[in-house]
Amino acid sequence: MRHALPRVAGAVLAVIVLGALLSTAGAQGFPSKPVKIVVPTGAGGITDIIARIVAHKLTETWGQQVIVDNRPGAGGMIGSDAVAKAAPDGHTLLMVFPSHPVNPSLYAKLPYDTVKDFAPVTMVTTVTLALIVNPAVPAKSVPELVALAKAQPGKLNYGAVGTGSLGHLAAEVFKSTTGVNLVHVPYKGAPQAAASLLSNETQLFFDALITAIPQVKAGKVRVLAVTSPRRHPSMPDVPAMAEAGVAGYDVTGWNGILAPAGTPREIVAKRSADMVRVLKMPDVRERLSAQGADPVGNTPEEFGAIIRHDVAKWAKVVKDAGIKVE
Repeated sequence: MRHALPRVAGAVLAVIVLGALLSTAGAQGFPSKPVKIVVPTGAGGITDIIARIVAHKLTETWGQQVIVDNRPGAGGMIGSDAVAKAAPDGHTLLMVFPSHPVNPSLYAKLPYDTVKDFAPVTMVTTVTLALIVNPAVPAKSVPELVALAKAQPGKLNYGAVGTGSLGHLAAEVFKSTTGVNLVHVPYKGAPQAAASLLSNETQLFFDALITAIPQVKAGKVRVLAVTSPRRHPSMPDVPAMAEAGVAGYDVTGWNGILAPAGTPREIVAKRSADMVRVLKMPDVRERLSAQGADPVGNTPEEFGAIIRHDVAKWAKVVKDAGIKVE
């Protein structure tokens, strides 16, 4: 029996080592087929644009096609739920946007757990918004807009991509900090919300810089401020909201990649490392930065901590603003 124990122990150790080697080899061999990045919002918005920029580079990096699959609806929950229930093999990923940590505060029952049902991969970009108005709006500055809204309570409409989107939260924080009464008009996607501003169906819109900048340059809309604490490099002549008179105002969001919970740690780590490498490429950084999206690229652990922090942060904002699902 004494002689048998070392042999048994050796066999167990060999199995463990072999399993680790196979697992590592499996991670190195991924992806073994096309990869799908589910974008839980419509085509044409900032999340979709960023996903397509990243997907193009990942296709080159992995030698496998990376497909962007738009599944809009229910504040991102339809697409997110599909990924939460997908096979945890690293071939189905989710590009989330700021609604992801907000939804737990808006809905009493989600079809998934925002934290437990996903494996964080990396934060891709941070997102700053611009407050833009239809040219027919006489206000040329934030103080003028506040004065106009107070003189005409409930007369100005703002568009947003559904309830709980970053644009919706930015507007609600603006309302609560300035004491104005604006009417929320939700739309299915960013293109529809932008179109409503151009037609003057809505008068103001907190839009992502990546989509607002072309409209501003074309003279189709007027920009009054950005929502970050300081001016943004892509719009250096535009004041930050706090600088424009709304003290303490700071509404920034992010886009990031998640995998289904249960995806092997080594596959998540490889996915994260590859994406961080892509986000450091000069041409990718230039494409994103020029359009107002700031590349990040962090570890799964760092991104996970940010998600948990933001779930708590937005819960307070939602409660203080009295936001209800419409």
